[in-house]
Amino acid sequence: MSKTPRASRATSQESQLDPRLSRVAAAFKTDKTVTMGGKGFGSTGLKTRGKIFAFMSSNGEFVVKLPRARAEQLVAAGDAVAFDPGHGRVMKEWVAVRSSPRAWVAFAKEACEFVGKAVR
Repeated sequence: MSKTPRASRATSQESQLDPRLSRVAAAFKTDKTVTMGGKGFGSTGLKTRGKIFAFMSSNGEFVVKLPRARAEQLVAAGDAVAFDPGHGRVMKEWVAVRSSPRAWVAFAKEACEFVGKAVR
């Protein structure tokens, strides 16, 4: 059984991503710690060191994992809402961002840094 070359796997993973994440995914093209694909909260997203940090929810929301204080700050400012994966209990470090897609890359980088530090 032969192994699939890394480039082929990357292309396959990218094809699984929600097309609305293409700009965000492109921002991480050269980051070897970031992978695309895999499931989290029922959606395909971006991972760092095997842990998901950003994805599109089934409701079409751009969701990122941030430090609790930062998530609370964004919610208080009206820039995000606490993310509820559908079981009636909001996640303390996950928020659905309410900004335009142009701002998603900055939020994704912030989330990647946070999650990447947590798994080291």
